[in-house]
Amino acid sequence: MKEKEEKDKKIKKEKMPKEKKAKKEKVKKDKETSKFVQKIKKKWLIDGTKTLVLVLLIVLVFLALNTWIQSLELTPIDLTEEKLYTLTDESKERVKDIDKDVNIYFVGYTDGDSNLELAKQYKNANERIVAESVNAEDRPDLAEKYGIESGSTGIIVECGDRSKVLTESDLVTYDTTTYETISIAEERLTSAIVSVTTDDIPKIYFLEGYSDFSLSYNMNYLNVYLENEITEVDTLNILSTGSVPEDCDTLIITSPSKDFDDVAKTAIIDYINRGGNILWLNAAMANTVDLPNVNEVLALYGVNPFEVGIIRETDASKMVSGSPDLIIPNLGYSSITEDIYSDGIIFANATKININEERLEDLNVVETDLATTSSGAYFRTNFNNSATTAEEGEETGSFVVGAELEKTITEGNEETGEQAKTSTLIIYGENYFISDYQLAQNSQYPAIQLGNNKDLILNSLAYLSDREEDITARKSTGTVTYTATEQQDTIVRVIIFAVPAVIILVGLIVWQKRRRKK
Repeated sequence: MKEKEEKDKKIKKEKMPKEKKAKKEKVKKDKETSKFVQKIKKKWLIDGTKTLVLVLLIVLVFLALNTWIQSLELTPIDLTEEKLYTLTDESKERVKDIDKDVNIYFVGYTDGDSNLELAKQYKNANERIVAESVNAEDRPDLAEKYGIESGSTGIIVECGDRSKVLTESDLVTYDTTTYETISIAEERLTSAIVSVTTDDIPKIYFLEGYSDFSLSYNMNYLNVYLENEITEVDTLNILSTGSVPEDCDTLIITSPSKDFDDVAKTAIIDYINRGGNILWLNAAMANTVDLPNVNEVLALYGVNPFEVGIIRETDASKMVSGSPDLIIPNLGYSSITEDIYSDGIIFANATKININEERLEDLNVVETDLATTSSGAYFRTNFNNSATTAEEGEETGSFVVGAELEKTITEGNEETGEQAKTSTLIIYGENYFISDYQLAQNSQYPAIQLGNNKDLILNSLAYLSDREEDITARKSTGTVTYTATEQQDTIVRVIIFAVPAVIILVGLIVWQKRRRKK
């Protein structure tokens, strides 16, 4: 015990000189700081002119420092949980090896715009990608070339002779269930950059002559969105060409209202047999139409003829605004739907897809459900019947309204190294969901802009064109519209206006008192 006490005294004795030394240094430092403060007070703050000069000097230093930091183009500090204002590693990875100069012009935007700040971050991943804000008056060449009027805004992604034009609305989507405005700026900008720099652009053909839907009529919005994707789009008059072009990666067929000619049927079957892919959209049929050639093409994938009738919902959570015809299908989990899995799409005038399950194996077809109705849905064949529940004799249950059917044309051969040849059909029992039509009288938006309708169709095309990297991979959430309460609004106004006013007033009073003492 005695030894322990002596040891503690020895340790304490050794610590004392160190503590005294530290205390002296602190006192010395405080005196030096005090002398400096007193010097500022006596020589600068008593004299009003010198005070003003000091304030101006501080402001100039602040501005110079701010300008210098901005010139560094540092990545902003992003405190949002989902990192909404910083580039993801996926985008950085996709652009880092681009060996071409890319200019991103934000026409009509201010330097502080959040999307512009996001675009500037591409330079950190690749120095050849430069984003800047310009106005139509200073760059009339851009305004004239891309049709951007004075006073309007636009985003131009340009690489040599190739370019993509985006609008502000292209950078956001809207969740009708949570009322969130979701930013997809990064996805669209990254897609545009890759699009103008890649040499491998998939070609999509839109079959015309057999439907009331065409890119130039009822589907203008889809045409615009396709042009903003990494694709080339063209129309196909198969009677003129006699075949589906060799460079066709995906053929789009929409709601045939008349049968295919024999030439068209043969050309489409030849296209399927060489491994071509098809996106098929088929709205509900109100009248019986004889379509033997159309049905022969569908039968290659195990799809039976479409029937006259329309799907209606009884589940209130699966319809829009209480309208049984505006349904919200359940999405199956796949690479096409995984990023829009929980956000919903809206179908109008949907019909059921009749798949012959018994024939799929014989046809070498594998089927995957992409969209289905609730189990409370029913199929109405009498369009004059306005009842909101299923009538006697009407088919009820869960219906398939979207499916992927992959058909193996030839098996792979390990001995020869020959790969299997497949043809994929993605089919939706709806057509209006990606049209220019307004699904409700009080809606100001075309159907393609509702829910995730646009993303569903663009993801399907990216999948069929073997460009899964272009399937939308949005961040989990975005900016929620927020309205402050009256109390919160008062607090904010006090902080913004009252506090600075009080500080200025106190400063003036102190200055006047010191001036009188002098």
